[in-house]
Amino acid sequence: MERREFNQGMMAMMLAAGAKGVGVAALPDGATGAAAGRDSLEWLGPGSITDVEGIKVGHHTLKARPTGCTVVLCEAGAVGGVDVRGSAPGTRETDLLNPINTVQQVEAIVLSGGSAYGLDTASGVMKYLEEHGSGYKIGNLGVVPIVPAAILFDLGFGGDFKIRPTAESGYQACLAATANPVQQGNIGAGAGATIGKMFGPQFAMKSGLGSASVKIGDTGVVVGAIVAVNAVGDVVNPRTGKVVAGARAAGGHGFRDSMAEIMRGYSVLMPKGMNTTIGVVATNAELEKVQVSKIAQMAHDGYARAINPVHTPADGDTIFALATGTLKGVKVNHGAIGAIAAMVMEQAILRAVLNAESVAGTPAYRDISA
Repeated sequence: MERREFNQGMMAMMLAAGAKGVGVAALPDGATGAAAGRDSLEWLGPGSITDVEGIKVGHHTLKARPTGCTVVLCEAGAVGGVDVRGSAPGTRETDLLNPINTVQQVEAIVLSGGSAYGLDTASGVMKYLEEHGSGYKIGNLGVVPIVPAAILFDLGFGGDFKIRPTAESGYQACLAATANPVQQGNIGAGAGATIGKMFGPQFAMKSGLGSASVKIGDTGVVVGAIVAVNAVGDVVNPRTGKVVAGARAAGGHGFRDSMAEIMRGYSVLMPKGMNTTIGVVATNAELEKVQVSKIAQMAHDGYARAINPVHTPADGDTIFALATGTLKGVKVNHGAIGAIAAMVMEQAILRAVLNAESVAGTPAYRDISA
């Protein structure tokens, strides 16, 4: 491939692609009925994080209670970074992703339900990767797979508190991993996800897992995102600021608008630590660890534009970033990649709620009249 500079022109190309309608599709999979009467969401693009070469995604969903885990596999290795913004996080191996620390690549990222118990899923992913010889090589002894993870709180939603993802769940998610388009909605880490919980579970809505991607002009650069949305706040259309899904009004019609209630001085009790939005952004560009860490940081702008309020004391909001480096010989501006990652994350968040289905009496987007 011809070597190109990818600096200030990146954002111009991105805007030009949007003006031409490149990659624009109708409403995402499963968004029907009530969707047609709301804010237009036709600007949401198609695609998923698996459009980034070198990335596979697999889910394992527990049927006895809606919970599960999702693994983002990069068996050939990818440069990783992370940024944690919420005050109630549950994570594993995030210190290792600090740019000043030694290990440069990871082999997988795990997103899981089950609160801190769900971190056990990463052990199953490690087992799978070790069996396939993927990991940090320790001389002639073998490999140590590097598998950072983050969890969300869904314990007790829809069933028994003691049903949660395990190491076997992580292993099964690896077996299911594919480069095909990501399944979305009530699956994997998003199976037990809910949103709009400031005013109690009786006003909450079902959320789920979503993914999106964008290809940038003719540069060859691809940026993708995947996210499990379990926020205390509402999901909003970042183009209009209107609530798409979240805390429902007491009468059952429309939304309460959590942020508007706060601004009116409403006294709100946040459910402590029972939330958290966790996600991954990825690109096929060749980048260094410090650059990938900056992309993870910038991708949180997507959270801030599509979830309101976000990064609260009751959320453990975390974003991992990956650079697979499969696009060779193309010099990129990692700041532009970070801006794009935030935009793609917005889309993934919206697709998470649009593809969700009602569970245990908690309605989803498609069930609520406009």
